[in-house]
Amino acid sequence: MPDVQIHHLGRLAYEPAWELQRRLHAAMVEHKMANRARHRAGETQLPRQQHHLLFVEHPPVYTLGKSGTADNLLLSEEELAAQGFTFLRINRGGDITYHGPGQLVVYPIFDLDEFFNDVHRYVRNLEEVIIRTLADFGLSGERDPGFTGVWLAGDPARRQPRRKICAIGVHLSRWTTMHGLAFNVRPNLTHFGNIVPCGIADPDRSVTSLSLELRRPVELEEVIPVVSRHFREVFDFVPTNVGAGRIFRTEPNE
Repeated sequence: MPDVQIHHLGRLAYEPAWELQRRLHAAMVEHKMANRARHRAGETQLPRQQHHLLFVEHPPVYTLGKSGTADNLLLSEEELAAQGFTFLRINRGGDITYHGPGQLVVYPIFDLDEFFNDVHRYVRNLEEVIIRTLADFGLSGERDPGFTGVWLAGDPARRQPRRKICAIGVHLSRWTTMHGLAFNVRPNLTHFGNIVPCGIADPDRSVTSLSLELRRPVELEEVIPVVSRHFREVFDFVPTNVGAGRIFRTEPNE
């Protein structure tokens, strides 16, 4: 059973969190390659891989994945700066999305050689974590055959569109994962109006949050333990340490 260290990073700017992902990813790939060399040399007792699960909240930022287009950002660079947003092109899959306060972002840095070698299953498992979390809050999350992420069903009789509550975008190299999911707990949903979220321009689809659906404020502190528990259940791992700040801090929380 894999060992996963869980880290609570608090509110942290996107770029240093991304750098942390890259650093952990590189260390895990290096460990894996070293263990393969040890195995070829005849060693049987190999050091265990240390996987990581990062929980973080970002200041307002728009990120564009490899398969996206900047045309889905509806603000100019000047307008972005004036409103306090940053914009980054990154190496995950998917199109454009928003991260900001009140949104729970989770980055699994997993060596899938120790879980399963199936990208499709990996993404479905990320969705399953949020579907189970929503069920604990009395909501029925769904997958959409045409799109990744987790959705809430629409109601045509009430003119209620299908609503996305969690976006997913991942990157894998040597079967080791980066990026992950963004779960809308209590973000400012008007900020999604500055983009075509995930490149989906469909009037019958919109973005929602846990707080909006429950009609009460929900804080990240209420949600993180639930999401963490379902990660352990769905991915079947042992949490080796739960803490903050031990592996990373280059700047104070914002």
